[in-house]
Amino acid sequence: MALQGPIPVTFAMVFPHGCYIVGEVEPVKDFDASSNGRFVQSRDKQTGELVWQVAVMDGDPTLKPAQKTVAVKILAPVQPVPPSPMPGLPFTPVEFDGISITPYVNGNGRLAYSIKVREMHAPRPTTQTAPTSKAGKDAA
Repeated sequence: MALQGPIPVTFAMVFPHGCYIVGEVEPVKDFDASSNGRFVQSRDKQTGELVWQVAVMDGDPTLKPAQKTVAVKILAPVQPVPPSPMPGLPFTPVEFDGISITPYVNGNGRLAYSIKVREMHAPRPTTQTAPTSKAGKDAA
């Protein structure tokens, strides 16, 4: 099989309704290397990059409350900075680039996904074209 390891996906595939930061960006602990109160940050097995984590809430209105919040791992040499909060919103909208997912079976025997990303940024404005009217062209 040609597909091995993390599966590359787009932001729209994972979060079609967008997502919002609901936690702080934190380093992920390497439990094997950390000992005796000494913290060692985890590194990605494929790239060697430091691993950071942020909790986000999925904007999908059909999800059950327990399914709404997920951890996103960010691979970066320094701690990523979240986008600035938007006035009037209780949560900060965010988008990710360079996304891959790795399926695994969790402790309950259910299929789950680990989400890793390369970049975090504010949502880009969507480009919507105004509908053209034939009436305007025909009236001339």
